[in-house]
Amino acid sequence: MTAETTAPPLPPPDPASCAVALDTDDLDRALGLARVLRPWFGIAKVGLELFGAVGPVAVPALRDEGFEVFVDLKLHDIPNTVARAAGALAGLGARYVTLHAAGGADMLRAGVDGLAGAPRSAGSEPPLALAITVLTSDSVADREVLAGRARLASAAGCGGLVCAAPDLPAIRAAAPDLLRVVPGIRPRGAAADDQARVATPAGAVAAGADILVIGRPVTAAADPAAAASALLAT
Repeated sequence: MTAETTAPPLPPPDPASCAVALDTDDLDRALGLARVLRPWFGIAKVGLELFGAVGPVAVPALRDEGFEVFVDLKLHDIPNTVARAAGALAGLGARYVTLHAAGGADMLRAGVDGLAGAPRSAGSEPPLALAITVLTSDSVADREVLAGRARLASAAGCGGLVCAAPDLPAIRAAAPDLLRVVPGIRPRGAAADDQARVATPAGAVAAGADILVIGRPVTAAADPAAAASALLAT
């Protein structure tokens, strides 16, 4: 009879693989949160709310704090418009830029080309285009839709995909070489809010996530630093 063994807990994720979603309309608040949370996060995500409120200045401001900046505007328009918008975001110093995979192959390729063609410092890489597959607010993500959008993104030259943790098996099978970015990260048993398909940090990493995107469970907490420390240990 052998003694029962328990697997050791996984180490906390590397800050370089964690993105904090700074969903606020106040740049000073965003920067304050970013500074407090810097020990746990190496990536700062600028979404529609912050970009809409303060504009492009958010990107260099967060870069100056030492973050890689993830601009999550989910570009979805005619190819020419997406190419030009992507180029403008690349010029701000964004490291990651999201495009909706539902926009199709030509649009995705235009976004990738816009990012690659923007001026940048010598030796630096162009920003990575991240294709949005199915929003985490949707309760169901069809496996064939996921696989098709993943293959489309790979063929268009995108560097990664954004998907919920439960979608990772389909995504990994369809586009194994692309970076996998997973929002909807929550503590075990916490309210899902408007995120229908969620996971803990450890669950998402075990399923194959490369970058975790974390927002309200940390940024809306009374003590964001304590919330980050506790969440990223699970």
